[in-house]
Amino acid sequence: MLKRSPWPVILQVVPELSTGGAERTAIEIAEAVTLGGGKALVISEGGRLEDELAAVGGELIRMSAATKNPAVILANSIRIARIIRERGVSLVHARSRAPAWSAWIAARRAKRTFVTTYHGIYNQKGRVKAFYNGVMGRGDAVICNSEYTARIVRERHPKATNRVGVIYRGLDLERFDPARVSAERVRALRDAWGVPAGKRIVLMPARLTRWKGQRILVEAAALLGARDGDLVFVLVGDDQGRTPYRAELAALVEAHGLADRVIIAGHCDDMPAAFKASWLTVVPSIEAEAFGRVSIESQAMGCPVIASNIGALPETIAPEPGILASAGAGAISETVPAAGQRPWLFEPGNPQALCDSLSTALALDATTLDAFRQHAMDRARSSFSKRALQHQTLAVYDRLIGTQLAVNFANAGSR
Repeated sequence: MLKRSPWPVILQVVPELSTGGAERTAIEIAEAVTLGGGKALVISEGGRLEDELAAVGGELIRMSAATKNPAVILANSIRIARIIRERGVSLVHARSRAPAWSAWIAARRAKRTFVTTYHGIYNQKGRVKAFYNGVMGRGDAVICNSEYTARIVRERHPKATNRVGVIYRGLDLERFDPARVSAERVRALRDAWGVPAGKRIVLMPARLTRWKGQRILVEAAALLGARDGDLVFVLVGDDQGRTPYRAELAALVEAHGLADRVIIAGHCDDMPAAFKASWLTVVPSIEAEAFGRVSIESQAMGCPVIASNIGALPETIAPEPGILASAGAGAISETVPAAGQRPWLFEPGNPQALCDSLSTALALDATTLDAFRQHAMDRARSSFSKRALQHQTLAVYDRLIGTQLAVNFANAGSR
């Protein structure tokens, strides 16, 4: 017989607790569950975010959750079922495929509610991969991080269509608040990057991997030529061991004579200051993003974004305020509103289109650009807050298991 807890016990399952969207969201929901009067358990192999989980009231249960070994997955399911019984778990929430199999088996054995979240779009070539991915469509609720992700999930799992919903990833608005970032922090970053005083920064924050589109930005900078005026392009992000690609980018910069205008800066520990230091951010991905965290972080800091018109990125870009109605921005696909409504999107993989968008931005007067900055900041803060993510997720739990976590959470926040 299952143990019953006097408060809701929510068990999340995530492979590791490193720096990723699934891991960060697991901690944010653990915080919300705790504030809502529940108990938050997280099964994971652990990682650098363990202390943050403990700080928000979550409890780590260490397990080999990242494994794809079928025997270990089955063994994990037995252990998870025992945890469900012993800890009185009300709901199991899986955030990745391998641990989702263990969690789904355990939840079904224990007759407990099972929820999944799609944090990304998984490669699905062949029947074996489709079957492996299929566990993510077996949730009593299937949460997607964007409308783009939801469309793909509905196509792949038509039987789950009525169980699919969208909850956008949330921002920590206290961290990404321009008022909280001092001039000293901004100055320190500019000095570390070697950006001369008076130069405007075009920032590209992304790990150094080909599909993120660093080459597209370098080529666009070369096409822009003398029109770039006082711009410096800063590429921020780890190469994660991809030293050949980093060397390739450095060679491309040198070949175009851009050594004084394109800086490959490496990892940055202070992204709020990086966005505040920048004139605008570019997200030139050549493959579809399932969401677009960088885009909303940048806009929340009042830094406009030019992004590829692909995947979920158009969902994250603020529609222009009326003052920008006449602005153009290169090639816009037919999947989103036409130019004039989305002036900061460009055709993916097209350096000339990005160059055109940059030229459009350079031509904007200060009043128009300031209006866009404020509009983008307002929308990012109203549509993509961490608190909205937390409240909406708790509301899903409440609907499925008959609790009042969302109400309690809202009341806790108002005190």
